[in-house]
Amino acid sequence: MPASAAAVLRALATGPGSRVTRFAKSTAASVTPVRPGRTHALSPLDNAMERHTVHVVLYYLAAPGLDRDQLKESLSEVLSLYPAMTGRLTRGEGGGGGEGGPTAVEGETPARRGWVVKCNDAGVRMVDARAAPTLDEWLATATGDEEMDLLYYEPVGPETYIWSPFYIQLTEFADKSYALGLSCTHIHNDPTAAALFFQAWAAAHRRTTSTYPPFLHAPAFEVSPASPPPPPPILADKSSAAASPAIADAPAMSSATFHFPASAVRALLASLEPGTTPFAALAALFWLRITAGDEDGERELTVALDFRKRMHAPLPWGYYGSAVHLTRVRADLASGLPAVAAALDRHVTGVPEDDLWSAVEWLHARQQLQLEEGGAGEPFQMYGPELTCVALDHVPMYGAEFEAGAPPARVSCRVGGAAGEGLVIVLPAAEGGEARDVVVMLPAEKTASVCRDGVVLRHGGQVVFGAKAGKVA
Repeated sequence: MPASAAAVLRALATGPGSRVTRFAKSTAASVTPVRPGRTHALSPLDNAMERHTVHVVLYYLAAPGLDRDQLKESLSEVLSLYPAMTGRLTRGEGGGGGEGGPTAVEGETPARRGWVVKCNDAGVRMVDARAAPTLDEWLATATGDEEMDLLYYEPVGPETYIWSPFYIQLTEFADKSYALGLSCTHIHNDPTAAALFFQAWAAAHRRTTSTYPPFLHAPAFEVSPASPPPPPPILADKSSAAASPAIADAPAMSSATFHFPASAVRALLASLEPGTTPFAALAALFWLRITAGDEDGERELTVALDFRKRMHAPLPWGYYGSAVHLTRVRADLASGLPAVAAALDRHVTGVPEDDLWSAVEWLHARQQLQLEEGGAGEPFQMYGPELTCVALDHVPMYGAEFEAGAPPARVSCRVGGAAGEGLVIVLPAAEGGEARDVVVMLPAEKTASVCRDGVVLRHGGQVVFGAKAGKVA
């Protein structure tokens, strides 16, 4: 075997005992060339997500029109609608790291400029893989950490002009079912945009138009505040700790997924104040159980909200980029589940749009300061290190039908770089209605504890992907 081929196989290898074998790596290109010189600007909110990645897996039962070659063909077609996906990151004017960009003088620290995308048709990386079990066997036996074998991602290196921000893994199960795994840098896409990319891909596969076409040129987050605004408290706290090696020194993280059938969620809601949302109920439940045994009293939870439809001039679902707003909820955990869920609901419902703009304006001013002073403002951790809960249960994730009438059997989502106390993500479930899935990424011992937690299980939580020690990408 040639040395280069052996190196590729080593890079693709999964851990010992894995039931997934990655056997090839290639590049998927768009069928339509991009106009030379085209770039895609990334907002200050996009740039703020530099420490994080997004990982989405969609599972599909075997179907006549679902095979590897057809999926690759339709992927190339849909990439024509996403020129930024097939491009490469480079620093803005005056920065280093991009092809042809200025280089730093030896001994000097290069200025940190905002990222932009050079739309050069370089393509996205594709990985082919096979899984030994059938899909049903996998869903019945896989751990949360084993599910990461259905995803492939390479961290950014010094040569960003050859590094692909997007990686797609096609995994075929023994029964010809498929898992489609997308990994990307959060600089490009938030979890909503990443999940809804599959809708456009599925529409291209069916030779039809997507319900949520990509919207790549929104002016929504282009702001120029007259004077630097004060930092929102949550971002001030995060940026002040930017230099801390939180991710490198954090304990090993592990992942698990819980499924709550509609009947279980309805029973949970019946025990709470009228009008409580499924998100608030489940976020409160996991907040209480993850912190069980800690000191009671007033505590704070960071909540990540998708703001696309919460703005006075709402963005399309297909908005390409980050529309995530972080906010803090305060509650007395000793007051019990109904009171904590009610506090969550009141806060999430009442977050004003002005709070979002304050954060965006401050991030913009911070980025401008980097341009003027150079080297200021290292990227900081947006998800964590405090416990963070992400609301995604409103996102139409199950509309990606590669075969008409055959939605995904399951959708999973994770955010990388959420080291510290961990992350809880509330997702829609396949059966719709009040049913929900909850993905947790916590320190390994805490994940194992939550999977055995009697209160979570008593409220109908079914462990789909259990806990096993391991590092989340």
